[in-house]
Amino acid sequence: MKTKGAILWGVNEPWSVEEIEIDDPRDGEVQVELAASGLCHSDHHLVTGDTPVDPFPVLGGHEGAGVISKVGPGVKGLREGDHVVLSFIPACGQCGPCSSGHQNLCDLGIDLLTGKSISDGTTRVRARGTDVIPMCLLGTFSPYVTVHQYSVVKIADHIPLDVAALVGCGVTTGWGSVTNVAEVRPGENVVVVGVGGVGINSVQAAAAAGAKNIIAIDPVAYHREQAERFGATHVFSSMDEALAPVTELTWGLMAEKVVLTIGRVRGEHIEPALALTAKAGTCVVVGMGDLEDNEVRFNLTMFALLQQRLQGAVFGGANPRTEIPSLLSMYQAGKLELDGLITNTYRLDDINQGYQDMLDGKNLRGVIEYTQADR
Repeated sequence: MKTKGAILWGVNEPWSVEEIEIDDPRDGEVQVELAASGLCHSDHHLVTGDTPVDPFPVLGGHEGAGVISKVGPGVKGLREGDHVVLSFIPACGQCGPCSSGHQNLCDLGIDLLTGKSISDGTTRVRARGTDVIPMCLLGTFSPYVTVHQYSVVKIADHIPLDVAALVGCGVTTGWGSVTNVAEVRPGENVVVVGVGGVGINSVQAAAAAGAKNIIAIDPVAYHREQAERFGATHVFSSMDEALAPVTELTWGLMAEKVVLTIGRVRGEHIEPALALTAKAGTCVVVGMGDLEDNEVRFNLTMFALLQQRLQGAVFGGANPRTEIPSLLSMYQAGKLELDGLITNTYRLDDINQGYQDMLDGKNLRGVIEYTQADR
């Protein structure tokens, strides 16, 4: 079918909204008519070159929800009309990581930036006669996607699809980084560094887990204001500014858990984050940075003497097939705030403005809402 999509043709170029062609689903695949797509910072890493892609072009977007419009042969448990959330990491359920409870580390994730479909290794998207890489094998910056069933999670029909889209990446990543990876316990002190579309969910997860002090750090005043609304007890503009107050709040013990959800993590962020981390505490690195940035400096002797842990995290350590429905159940029960995360909505044609608003600190999460004109 022919439709529209936001294509990136090279580093530091704007998103180009233009006609694209998407194939019908093949073995094990479904086509989804999307209602909404989140504007995640991870797609902006394609623009800056922090996440390298070769070759361009790329169809952006990896956070979406919609309704299945076509079902290919061999698909099990899904049918036309099902409401679904797209999981930006597929879960085959059979590889070693999936079988051991780590669906977020599914072996199929190795092909996320190749554009080669899980089913047969060919491409499903073209623009200007050229094969296109769909971001995370999804490409939600288009009102239609053809994706493998491993990347699809069925949800209840009555859940609003615009908020459901958010649990395909940002909400689950932020929430799970606190609950699954950092394993925050009641009464602990938690620092969240960077409270945008991911970190704001780390804040509300820490509140739900019963953390004593929840310290949110972000240079953007709007983000700090929102952090307090979502459960932060204290807010600061930088880790340096927070150091003395955190020392006083914790009687010098510092925070048991520190979560780095900065939009672009750099090596220089690690040492001040560890300075906020308690003895035997855990510092979780969630945000993405430059893939080629391999220079990190911190005091190894103090790291060893304080018995600290520096922990990586992807997709919040979540098993998407269980955690996505679980988070949406919490939303239905009033235990998880999703509606308030959507700061502004955009048409597909306005995607570059949406990302500028993100960079300017105006959004927690901007969302593309698809209309008939986009299709």
